[in-house]
Amino acid sequence: MGATPPLSPLAPAAFPDLPSIGGVSFATTSAGVRYKGRTDVMLVTLAPGTAIAGAFTRSATRSAAVLDCQDKIGGDPSKGAAIIVNSGNANAFTGRLGTESVAAVTGAVAERLGVPVARVFSSSTGVIGEPLPHQRIIDSIDTLKGALSHDGIGDAARAIMTTDTFPKGASETVMINGQAVHIAGIAKGSGMIAPDMATMLVYIFTDAAIDQEILQSTVSALNRTTFNCITVDSDTSTSDTLLVAATGASGIRVTENNIGFMEGLRRVMLDLAHQVVRDGEGATKFVEISVSGAASDAEAHVHAKSIANSPLIKTAIAGEDPNWGRVVMAVGKSGARADRDTLSIRFGDMVVAKDGWVSPEYDEDRAAAYMKKQDIEIHVDLGLGGGTATVWTCDLTHGYIDINADYRS
Repeated sequence: MGATPPLSPLAPAAFPDLPSIGGVSFATTSAGVRYKGRTDVMLVTLAPGTAIAGAFTRSATRSAAVLDCQDKIGGDPSKGAAIIVNSGNANAFTGRLGTESVAAVTGAVAERLGVPVARVFSSSTGVIGEPLPHQRIIDSIDTLKGALSHDGIGDAARAIMTTDTFPKGASETVMINGQAVHIAGIAKGSGMIAPDMATMLVYIFTDAAIDQEILQSTVSALNRTTFNCITVDSDTSTSDTLLVAATGASGIRVTENNIGFMEGLRRVMLDLAHQVVRDGEGATKFVEISVSGAASDAEAHVHAKSIANSPLIKTAIAGEDPNWGRVVMAVGKSGARADRDTLSIRFGDMVVAKDGWVSPEYDEDRAAAYMKKQDIEIHVDLGLGGGTATVWTCDLTHGYIDINADYRS
């Protein structure tokens, strides 16, 4: 984790030009949480009136920071708020010390910024099981406070990286009653990524005015088809956190089920989710798995996850081998309903298997050529009902082993 990994071949050309969001300021610094000279702490301040919603890992061993954030969601939005994040140390599986570290950091931020501690949210990402040297973070708060800027979102995206090879950002502008509402977000994530909530941290900001309850229900609904539909390695983090903050600075109120706002937020969430997969540790292929014809949407999701998480399928994709028999295997083992004789499989637009048998039109050479692409689509139709689902994953290469075999060194 100390050395900078090579840039993912699936990385975007550059970090996007994200708009400033009214009521949001950023600052970053190097506190030496784990490594000297590495930017590793991010502070965000949010104006009074900001509504905050969240989604979190459902891991039974989730960190003290996650538990603290969960308790604070839905608090009084009339006060200002802050988010403080460190990389290098996850402050997870650290018992009473972890809880004390969260209280010390959030308490110090509250005191220095003059906001209620109930409105200070924290996240930590990095190595599990080591006490957080929280005093290093506390000692950096005055520096962070003095560096706050409306234009620091790009630096913030870099400060929260661990094994990421590129910072992740996305934005959308939506029109509501002829007026512009801006949405901008950043994320980190590369490994230990699987739905639930798929080590991933995400912070999204909008200048829309929206009630907390409406924002929370919107975020929870959109999370199910974005961040909960990605997987890199099937491992669910102890620290996964998604926070969405609506400052209201635009003065434009968003009411329940506003399609324009929901679609804009969905696009930002899905863009960030895809970037996490494209930065999967050691990844060289971005893979979309779509399932149709399942007995229900829920069962389609089970099948899609089984395919996406199969090491045999992921290594075949890495080796550019169109081994569709492994897809048959993954469907059969998923536990959801399937019928061998109604099953069809497609790679891209090529039907490789149909009605429980290899397709008469199947061309191995053409399929092998397709597998050389960076973006791969695998579609399965179960022929049982109307259930559908789509998940996104990446291949599994030796690079994943190289990164994780010495992660703590």
